[in-house]
Amino acid sequence: MQRAILRVAGPDALAFLQGLVTNDLRALRQTGILYAALLSPQGKYLADFFLVADGDDILVDVAEELADALLRRLSLYKLRSAVTVTREALPVSRGTGPAPEGALADPRHAALGWRLYGQDLPEDGTDWAALRVAHCIPETGIELVPEETFILEAGLHRLSGVDFRKGCYVGQEVTARMHHKTELRKGFVTVEISGPAERGADILAGEKVAGQIFTRSGDRAIAYLRFDRAGDQMQAGGAKVIWHGPREAG
Repeated sequence: MQRAILRVAGPDALAFLQGLVTNDLRALRQTGILYAALLSPQGKYLADFFLVADGDDILVDVAEELADALLRRLSLYKLRSAVTVTREALPVSRGTGPAPEGALADPRHAALGWRLYGQDLPEDGTDWAALRVAHCIPETGIELVPEETFILEAGLHRLSGVDFRKGCYVGQEVTARMHHKTELRKGFVTVEISGPAERGADILAGEKVAGQIFTRSGDRAIAYLRFDRAGDQMQAGGAKVIWHGPREAG
């Protein structure tokens, strides 16, 4: 997927983003990179991205398809903050083999390897879809849909993308209420799947729709499930679907 880089610069850069995104930027200077999201006031996903320390500036590594909308929204929120938000022509490379000098570990999961900024390296042959399915990693524009997805149902808290102690940010109240429920009723999980089923196929438990197939790799897939309807005998298209239960959910 093509990536875009936004540069947030100025003396208020960290404080500006701290009041908007789901993660706590006070850790950024130590880690060098964080994963986070921007939400609507109603708590729905708008964009997910990596925040990267670059001197006193902060780089926002976001999917190209969301970059213009994110730039407009950040500019709208800027108000009197002493910040500038601009697009930056900076290549992004990633891989799972030996990390080159200057690379940063992907903060979402150790299996996702490293990210490198400023060098355009060739792909190393990693099967990213298989890795995402194996570890239930949602992808922008597939599992993560602006104005529709709730980030806890997408598992961003499992991926170090949400800090529940940082205080206020846009959409924080809705996210906190969902977090303090006894359990999530819906969410993305990895399922076993055998037989033909296209992306978007409904998962049926008996006659009821229990969910939907998203990314598939071989005999496994990321699925969105209603946990109260999920059962042992589920079908999607011509495929049999098996979910091994709550230990994989949320």
